[in-house]
Amino acid sequence: MWNWIVAILSDPNTRWILLGCLLLGFSSGIIGTFTFLRKQSLMGDTLAHAALPGICIAFMLTETKSVGLFLFGALVAGIVATFGISWITRYSRIKQDAAMGIVLTVFFGIGVVMLTRIQHGASGSQSGLDKYLFGQAASMVMTDVYVMGGVCLVLLIACLAWFKEFKLVSFDPGFARGMGLPVAMLEQLILLLTVIAVVAGIQAVGVVLVAALLVTPAAAARCWTDSLAFMVLLAGIFGALSGATGTIFSTLVPNLPTGPVTVLAATVLFIGSALLAPRRGLLARRLRSMQAKSAYMREERATLQTLAAQRNQQERGEM
Repeated sequence: MWNWIVAILSDPNTRWILLGCLLLGFSSGIIGTFTFLRKQSLMGDTLAHAALPGICIAFMLTETKSVGLFLFGALVAGIVATFGISWITRYSRIKQDAAMGIVLTVFFGIGVVMLTRIQHGASGSQSGLDKYLFGQAASMVMTDVYVMGGVCLVLLIACLAWFKEFKLVSFDPGFARGMGLPVAMLEQLILLLTVIAVVAGIQAVGVVLVAALLVTPAAAARCWTDSLAFMVLLAGIFGALSGATGTIFSTLVPNLPTGPVTVLAATVLFIGSALLAPRRGLLARRLRSMQAKSAYMREERATLQTLAAQRNQQERGEM
């Protein structure tokens, strides 16, 4: 199998796809950590589905098949979706999770209607918009990889520059507000970075599955550590491994899509982490529970033996 992998990587196109998926997984894992810790796992799914009408509008306005224009439309739609969520939660009694659900369904419904109309149009069959639902990593070229590299660099620099602020906002926004930090602006910045990561990943894994790359690597990393810095790094590594695994397996097996395989690889990493992590893993917790129960039984047995010995001594003394 190693010889097969070496032979496959000798193809320049495959190398670009592999590098692009590596960068996508790494950047998604990094920013997804803060989304996961802020209990906004649905946010990535919302922004991804909200990107579909932006892609459709970009095609309807230009009538050209341009990846750059499609991603720009997705970015604008994602930003509009974030403002919509903020507006609903601020000016109504609806909580944020319900607001995200509303925005997700409304935007995705509009996107499906637009996509259907485009597909039945004169040039709809040539638009290639259906590829953005589940992704088409095989269509990535060198310029797409450069874009993903730039996105990865921007996300990495932003997380390093505002790491302490993001940490406070993620764990205790009230304390951060008391320290005078612009919590609302920092939250919007995290959302903006999430939008950028989502838009960058749409071409590879599609609007339906891109949210999994934000949440799953972060959830897997959480099983291994209590340190935020190490969790961010580990989530990026898990995301990169998922991207590499998806690329290699989809290349080895004919007609196997890269995006879904990447998500499945991330899921396998999460299941393995949830089972085998030394502190938070299910097996480790089960083992500790059994050890604690065994220790309790030994203490109970020793206590009963001590009480029995004391009672025997008292009976002998009375005799």
